[in-house]
Amino acid sequence: MANRPSPATAARAAVLAAANVTRNIEHALRSTVAEPTKQDGRSARWEKHKQQRRTELTDGTIDAVRTLGPEVGMDEIAAHIGVSKTVLYRYFADKNDLGIATTVRFFETTLLPRLTEAITDDVDEYVLTRTVIGVYVNAVADEPNLYKFALAGSGTSAAATADSEKLVAQLLGTAIVMRMVERDADTSGAEVWAYALVGGIQRAVDWWMSSRSVPVADLIDYLTMMVWSSIVGIATVNGSKEAFTASPPPLPWVATDDTSGDDDDEMMEIVDDIGGDR
Repeated sequence: MANRPSPATAARAAVLAAANVTRNIEHALRSTVAEPTKQDGRSARWEKHKQQRRTELTDGTIDAVRTLGPEVGMDEIAAHIGVSKTVLYRYFADKNDLGIATTVRFFETTLLPRLTEAITDDVDEYVLTRTVIGVYVNAVADEPNLYKFALAGSGTSAAATADSEKLVAQLLGTAIVMRMVERDADTSGAEVWAYALVGGIQRAVDWWMSSRSVPVADLIDYLTMMVWSSIVGIATVNGSKEAFTASPPPLPWVATDDTSGDDDDEMMEIVDDIGGDR
C-alpha cells in the first residue's frame, strides 16, 4: 500500500496510546483523594499541589522499594521518604492505590521511554516485535524489587497487575489493529489476542523472575517465538475465526525412525521436568 506507515510509525502510535492509558489511570487515582469542600481558586491550586506531591511521594516509594525490598510496608516507606504515614494516606487511599500509582510511574518513567528510544525506522515487524519484548523483559529484569511490588501484585491488590496488563495490552492491541486494518482484515478478536499474548508474557516473566532458570536472551527468544508465531497465524487467515475454524493449520510433524520408543521416553522426561517446576 502506498500510504502504508512504517512498523516504527505504527509502534510509536501504539506507545502514545499506551501513554494515554497511564494518564487516564493516574487521573482516576487522583480523583479518589478528597478535594477541599469549598470550590474556589484554592481548588485549582490544591489540585496542582496534589499532583506534584503525589508524584514526589510515588518517586520516594520507588526509591524505598529499590532499597528496602518489595515487601516494604507503609511505615517503612514513610520513614524512608521522611514523612509520617498520615501524609501518605492524605494522598493515597491505601497501599493498593500507592502500588497502582507506582505501576503507572514505572511505565511513564522507565518502560515507555525505553520503548520510544528503541523504536527505529529501519526495522521490520519481526525485529520490532522482538525489540519490544526485549525492552519489557530487560526493564523488569533490571528492577526486580519494583517489579514484585508494583507489577506482580506483591504487597498490592490484583488491581496493580490488572492495570499494568491493560497498559501493555493497549500497546500491543493498537499495533495489531493498525496492521489488520491495512489488510482489510477482521479485527474483532484484536482485544482477545492482545490480552492473551500480554497475559502469557507476564505470567512467563513472573515465573522467570522467581527462578531465573534461563538466560535473559533465551527468555526473549522464546517469548518472541510465541508472539510472532501467533501474529503470523492470525495474519494467515486474515483475522477470520471462521476461516481458521474451517481449516485449522495442521501441526508440522517430523518423520521418525525405529527409535520412536526412545523419543517417547524423552518426551516423558520433559513432561516430568515441567511438572516438577509447579
